[in-house]
Amino acid sequence: MALTRRELLGAAAAFTAAAQDQPGPRVPRPRSAPKARTTPAVCLYSMHMLKIEYEQMGLILKDLGFDGCNLAVVPGAHVPPEKAGSDLMREIEAVAGPGLDVPILTTSANSANDMNGRQVMAIAGFMQIPLIRSGTWRYGTADPEPRLIEVQREALNLASVARAYNLTLCLPNLTGDAVGAAVWDYTAMLRGVDPRIVGYDFDPGCATQFSGPEGAVNSLRVALPRLKAVTVSDAAWTRDGGQWKVAPCPLGEGSVDWQKFFATLARTKFVGPVTLEIRYQPANELNAIRKDLEFVRKQISAAYGQ
Repeated sequence: MALTRRELLGAAAAFTAAAQDQPGPRVPRPRSAPKARTTPAVCLYSMHMLKIEYEQMGLILKDLGFDGCNLAVVPGAHVPPEKAGSDLMREIEAVAGPGLDVPILTTSANSANDMNGRQVMAIAGFMQIPLIRSGTWRYGTADPEPRLIEVQREALNLASVARAYNLTLCLPNLTGDAVGAAVWDYTAMLRGVDPRIVGYDFDPGCATQFSGPEGAVNSLRVALPRLKAVTVSDAAWTRDGGQWKVAPCPLGEGSVDWQKFFATLARTKFVGPVTLEIRYQPANELNAIRKDLEFVRKQISAAYGQ
């Protein structure tokens, strides 16, 4: 059964008191609130670091030049949802220890009835992490209108749980059959909901892949009032004979207007996390990470100033 917030805080306090009286492994403590920023924190999605233990991840990310990490608590991650109670606090400490930010967690939860997801949110709140990215809802074979009503209920219930732990729920825009691939899917269901409770993790590459370059620009305009986080990927539209085709690609090699995108972020004073998530299949993932990180740094420097 998932811990309540009161149980989690009480247990942490008891463990800390006990640790002061007898030897043993150090008990994780709640972190201080994230430091104020004037530019976005550039983070790497932790699923790209699966070949290393999470204890080393913070040092490696710092050496690569990242400001922080978007920690995935999903099946197959360093800490899957069912092990969050035993390992997630220690993973957060290990990543943050070298001085990195952990401004956002990604969860697979898409229902308030997901007990593992509730525990992840309780721990995230205790560790002073402000944002959590939800799992995905799919249309499947359901009729779109009733499916959107169902998703609205599930998303708002999940957001209420997140709010209880001082978290803002971030809804992703993905591609294909995902609800929210068209950002305006979310617009009606969130009308009147406080943006401090639920907002967007916007990916311009996914928006471009789903609706084309102009559609992505309009999607960003829709997302801006609720923009809490950004995931950066790119997608290239090409004509093959009489057919248009689209595929993910390295940053700067696709159809996203990055100069305009980051200028918009700077103009609106966006300082939330920017997560690098590679959606294409590079021959050398580490080199791809370095190249895409350098690209993001140049874009932020140009848009926000030195």
